Amino acid sequence: MSATFMDLLGERVVLLDGGIGTELIKRGFKPGACPESWNLVLADVVKEIYQNYFDAGSDAVSTNSFGGSAIKLAAYGQKDRCYEFNRASAELACAVRPEGKFVVGSMGPTGKFLQPQGEYTPEQFEESFYEQARGLADGGVDIFLLETHYDLQEALSALKGVRKASGQPVFITMTFNLTPRGYFTIMGNSIAQFVEEMEKHSVRGVGANCTLDSGQMVGLVKELRANTSLPLVIQANAGQPEITENGSVVYSQPLEDYVKYIPDIVANGANIVGGCCGTDPDYIRAMAKAIR
Repeated sequence: MSATFMDLLGERVVLLDGGIGTELIKRGFKPGACPESWNLVLADVVKEIYQNYFDAGSDAVSTNSFGGSAIKLAAYGQKDRCYEFNRASAELACAVRPEGKFVVGSMGPTGKFLQPQGEYTPEQFEESFYEQARGLADGGVDIFLLETHYDLQEALSALKGVRKASGQPVFITMTFNLTPRGYFTIMGNSIAQFVEEMEKHSVRGVGANCTLDSGQMVGLVKELRANTSLPLVIQANAGQPEITENGSVVYSQPLEDYVKYIPDIVANGANIVGGCCGTDPDYIRAMAKAIR
């Protein structure tokens, strides 16, 4: 029987990939387009991105499905293709997955809000995420990563949707800001509140991604570890996005500065590390050297 992702996690620090969106933009993706549609219309490009991350040293690569919930896809008029887009994203990754490596089903937030702030009910969110998770599961993902969530209630709806579709392990990361009172999501969820709910619902790991750079993540990991013994997933941004004179986007934290904090992130308790916005295969290659 082949080893599972959880087996590998029990042996050593696991390295994820970097930004998928960052790589799409390098290849001509335009603002306002639907990233998940590339899984069908530009499948070879998406496969190349996956392959480059595996080649750089990633133990596991995330599917191009971050915004693939039915509700999110409705903004592009693509709601009815939710299953199709997500299944394709997973099948493409599985097609280039080397032996002993893994495919992670990426599921981000809907971009909408639950009542009373918004128009949706938890059940509507759950159904939207269920359709996405069904496609990812049928496409062959090894685990699910519900990432960049900022509303604990939405994250729990996503978890319910995934569990209706699959029995694969689920990890959940939220995105936190550092405030004078500590780390909180934009909806006011604290680290302690997040961890308590995740443990209650028996997720396999928790963590944080996006918003903060790798230096800022060092303290956040320490606080996460103080609140839980669950495996921790950390994927920092390469700083903040900045628009150049020619209109392109660059990130404020260069590779060398980003990577120098990775040993501290691991020392403070991270079990799974990778990159978020602004990171690419070069960052992953350097991170692989730093953690091994």
